[in-house]
Amino acid sequence: MEKPVDRKYPSVRAVSEAERIGMVKEMFSTITGKYDFLNHFLSLRRDIAWRRFTVKKMRFFKTMRFLDVACGTADLSIDAAMKYGGISVTGADFVFEMLEHGKVKVEKKGLDRRITLMQGDALELPFRDNSFDVVGIAFGIRNIPDRERALKEMLRVTVPGGAVMVLEMTFIQNPLFKLVYHVYLNHILPRLAKRFSPNPAAYHYLADSIMNFPQPDAFAAMMEKTGMVNVTKHPLTFGVTYLHVGVKPEGL
Repeated sequence: MEKPVDRKYPSVRAVSEAERIGMVKEMFSTITGKYDFLNHFLSLRRDIAWRRFTVKKMRFFKTMRFLDVACGTADLSIDAAMKYGGISVTGADFVFEMLEHGKVKVEKKGLDRRITLMQGDALELPFRDNSFDVVGIAFGIRNIPDRERALKEMLRVTVPGGAVMVLEMTFIQNPLFKLVYHVYLNHILPRLAKRFSPNPAAYHYLADSIMNFPQPDAFAAMMEKTGMVNVTKHPLTFGVTYLHVGVKPEGL
């Protein structure tokens, strides 16, 4: 059984990049055992539908390879491998404990010959240029302080014509739901997490990181700034989550 962690984390606006990276490593190393359960429970299982929507948008045409950045416990990797039988998948994450949990899930699905999980930094991906048809990240870009650099790295390892896909939660702006979502993120979600998570403070961080993530138009502009073209935004579940897709142009 995971040992409870008595911690409080400062707002993402009050820490340096290095401090935030340290916070993220600690948090995800302490909630691994309950991570999947809480993701499904706290999102009312919508996270499963969001990932499946993302996978349906993937297109493999050259390398037949998919890179899952900040893969966590490998849900997106597994969904992609299950959907597309002819591809190979690499998942990279910098939290060892998450990867170990992911490897167990991959083996149980009989996908260990097609999915490789490894430790890796999103800011320095250990792959050659133009290595993957699709590079994706699900609920991870929010935890990377230097998002533009991470996007550039993802674009670098994508083949021309291939796609960078970013699935991420955002703070909904619809006036009808904004107050309800605020209450859920800042009051209901942490209380629920306290009942199940060995580190409930991590879910205070979750709410804070969502509320401080760029709005969809601003994030799409960031993707375009890195050199991506044909950037599209797909709102999911009333805009609680967005899938952003950018294409790597020929010659980049």
